Amino acid sequence: MRIELRSDSVVIEGYVNAVARDSRPMRDRKTGKRFVEQIVPGVFERAIRHNEVQLLLNHDKTRNLGSTSTNLELYEDSIGLHARAEVTDPEVIDKARKKKLRGWSFGFRERDTSKEDIHDALERRFVEDMDLVEVSIIDERKQPCYEGTSVEVRAEGETVLTPEPLEVRADYVEAEKLKKPADLSRYQNRIKELEKEKTE
Repeated sequence: MRIELRSDSVVIEGYVNAVARDSRPMRDRKTGKRFVEQIVPGVFERAIRHNEVQLLLNHDKTRNLGSTSTNLELYEDSIGLHARAEVTDPEVIDKARKKKLRGWSFGFRERDTSKEDIHDALERRFVEDMDLVEVSIIDERKQPCYEGTSVEVRAEGETVLTPEPLEVRADYVEAEKLKKPADLSRYQNRIKELEKEKTE
């Protein structure tokens, strides 16, 4: 996360989540089964093309800091979902000055996934389509729940209540550019299939 303090605002920039990388193991709240998760490349790009995404503080709907129609820029590249926001909220500016901002997180509604078993006690889930609802700036009140990319509350100790399940995912570790591009070939056919289904 890069933070630039200005006279009456703060510019915050960095990667919200890295694609094609396993999350830390999590537990499914319905089945109890442990799993890791990957966001398939291209999913964020499609999601931000079709939805206005809100900018929040700590996933708190009462702390709206903007959206993609005002002060939030989002794009997906070969690393993952990149965000840049200029925030004029006094509390966020103060926390930036005091170095109390920890990173980014995001909330979404899952639309399509696939799974594979890693072994009996753990499976890998691939998020292939989503509605991206919000991106949050996380401060010192939240504790990172996982590195890499992943259910329920990914800022420890809080439950997000919405009409439909809103899953919150976070990546509090700065994404670094890879020395060589990630092998994305396994995702290409599935992405083409999903795009073909949407046009039919």
